[in-house]
Amino acid sequence: MFAPLAFLANLASEAMLIVASPAQRPLDSAALQRHDRFYDVQAHRGGRGNTVENTLPSFAWGLIDGASTLELDNGITKDGHVVVWHDEEITSAKCQDTHPVFPGDPDYPYVGKYIANLTFAQLRTIDCGSKRQHGYPMQLTYPGTRISTLQEVFEFVECADPARQVLWNIESKIDARHPDRTLGVSDFVQKQYEIFSSSPYRHSITYQSFDWRTIIAMKELDPSITTSALIDDETAFSPDNSTTPWLAGLRLDSFPGPTLAQQVAQAAHSIGADILSPAASSFETPVPDPDMEGYATFTTKEMIDAAHQLGLKVKPWTVNRMNIVEQLLDWNADGIISDYPNVVRRLAKQRGLPVAPKFPKQRVLSCLQRHLFKQHDRHDELHDTH
Repeated sequence: MFAPLAFLANLASEAMLIVASPAQRPLDSAALQRHDRFYDVQAHRGGRGNTVENTLPSFAWGLIDGASTLELDNGITKDGHVVVWHDEEITSAKCQDTHPVFPGDPDYPYVGKYIANLTFAQLRTIDCGSKRQHGYPMQLTYPGTRISTLQEVFEFVECADPARQVLWNIESKIDARHPDRTLGVSDFVQKQYEIFSSSPYRHSITYQSFDWRTIIAMKELDPSITTSALIDDETAFSPDNSTTPWLAGLRLDSFPGPTLAQQVAQAAHSIGADILSPAASSFETPVPDPDMEGYATFTTKEMIDAAHQLGLKVKPWTVNRMNIVEQLLDWNADGIISDYPNVVRRLAKQRGLPVAPKFPKQRVLSCLQRHLFKQHDRHDELHDTH
């Protein structure tokens, strides 16, 4: 069964507001300009600290919690569907099998397999809403929730956001080290762009990637697309000091510097990125908090200053400690990507920064109920064709 009927009934009782369809609502042409006034609090994977990640419920609560930007990830199935999920493979820690698409399917069970090796129909059978992650003990679970296509996420959010005010930060989950685990650069760029270009949100999308080849390719396809260069310790360097596969053939030490922070900013600028999105902390830090002795950053004030001098904005990830949020705000970071957008928003507001308004809870939950039912119907259609 796609989703427990009791769960959907509970949603219905929480959200009785009848919402006009997006087609009935005019586009607010000033929506994006208004966002220029708001500090960019991004809901990482929809806000995975609060709700099971990268699902329609997580994006619903990201809107309710007042995120200005919904951050999410894309994979591509064996049959070419762009889906919203972070991991290259479906892990048992997050998802569980329900049933094969057809009796005797040799690919079943599907959990444990790469998205690139599963069809959308196979992927759609997997329940990714029942398991609360051990690292996120306050997560809301939504049993029966399936992985959505990017188009379905757009359709849901347009229902909840008829003025189209929310912004998007969409990452291609391509593996530059292991090309057999995901589809390639051309597949990601072309297939994502097809959806971007036909979406009413096309001008509010940032395209981000650790694989800088995709950023270059997306800019070549459409220079108007805002792009964000992701980077951290693992993608900036190779263990043997060879050229890392992530940075489109660039070596940070080929830039004049004189510091790594400045070289990172210069490298991102050289590929035409509009935003630099570095890890806030170094993966090598022995302690997690700036108040602890030995804490090591990846993002530094010098990096932010250098990027600003080159005309880039800086939006670090994934920032889940308030001391790090405060440090980045002191350094004038342009946005914060967090698993807890509601908490970051509260701190930004406390410090006098303008924050985006929250979306009406009743309207959002009404739209969530409607679109979960739609997914249920589409799942049945997929199952009936096999």
